[in-house]
Amino acid sequence: MKCPNCASKNIGKLSAKDYYCWNCFIELSLEDGRLLLSQVEEDGSLTTLDDLFDVSEREAKANGF
Repeated sequence: MKCPNCASKNIGKLSAKDYYCWNCFIELSLEDGRLLLSQVEEDGSLTTLDDLFDVSEREAKANGF
């Protein structure tokens, strides 16, 4: 597994479908074969980063998920 944002392999598992990149501090959620990327804000809320990536960059198989 690698982070589509920073290409780090330092990915932790939060739950069955949720992961966290310890290198760039984003949350990755697996849904329908695609990764949904979110930035964790100071208050704990999530802000989507999906619009910053092409669909092909968010493919789960291409990132080893």
